[in-house]
Amino acid sequence: MSVRPIVSVAALLPAVVFGHLAAVAAPAQAGEQGPPVQPAWVAAPASPVDVGFRLLYQLKFSEAREQFARWEKQHPEDPVGFSAEAASYLFEEFDNQGVLTSEFFLDDKRLLGGIPGTPDQRLGAAFHAAIERAEKTGQARLDRDARDAAGLLAMTMSNGMMADYASLIEKRQLATLHLLGVSEGFANRLLAVDSGAGDAYVALGVSNYILACLPAYKRFFLRLGGVHGDKSVGMRQLEQAVANGKYLQPYAELLLALTSLREKQPQRAQALLAHLSGEFPENPLFARELAKLGAVKGPR
Repeated sequence: MSVRPIVSVAALLPAVVFGHLAAVAAPAQAGEQGPPVQPAWVAAPASPVDVGFRLLYQLKFSEAREQFARWEKQHPEDPVGFSAEAASYLFEEFDNQGVLTSEFFLDDKRLLGGIPGTPDQRLGAAFHAAIERAEKTGQARLDRDARDAAGLLAMTMSNGMMADYASLIEKRQLATLHLLGVSEGFANRLLAVDSGAGDAYVALGVSNYILACLPAYKRFFLRLGGVHGDKSVGMRQLEQAVANGKYLQPYAELLLALTSLREKQPQRAQALLAHLSGEFPENPLFARELAKLGAVKGPR
């Protein structure tokens, strides 16, 4: 199994990972734009986890955690609730540090080297505690049934988010590689059980893309160990997450917008950000990023 670096929460995710949200039709060709689709979550029963993730995308972290805690109390055997709680702490740290912005994502020094500031120790401790609960309950489910989808999703998200934290927040690149390999393994196992589990593609897509962004000499040595990445493959996998993701669908949409900016596709990024801004008007991040592109007339 190859090991690929990741910036997600979900695995990236961390979902990741990242409610019932319909896809924005993703472009089949680079630079093309797909028409927005009305979200399906409004017509579907929403669990506290669905509601909590939607609150996360509005940057309402405390309110989101209240929903996740409600689910955890009702379903203590479900590891996805604990993974969702962990995502709330990671997303809040990302918001504090400006990780999910074009300034950060277009700066190789920060994207590949981590935040320049000091992380919030309170958020970090809470994140690791939630991850520990997610892994304990997730592994218990997998011990009973190796094909348990909830266990595989939670383990994919948890290991992907730990890789994100190690890479971007703690700047421990070597530790990140092991976590990425574990997350990728769980993601592939999840897709083997449920090929429609779009959230798994966040981990796979971002790791593929980010590895391909490394300097040539680093990619050379990694290839000697069988590790490789591909930008176009990574972006197609993010498109899969946008088309089929559940909890991490908006996160994948934002990542696809940011990768489109890196690939000199501002019109595509603008369409994705416009959809996110309309879907989550209470999130100033999407509006700010969209405003930055307001004067863009073509590839930069």
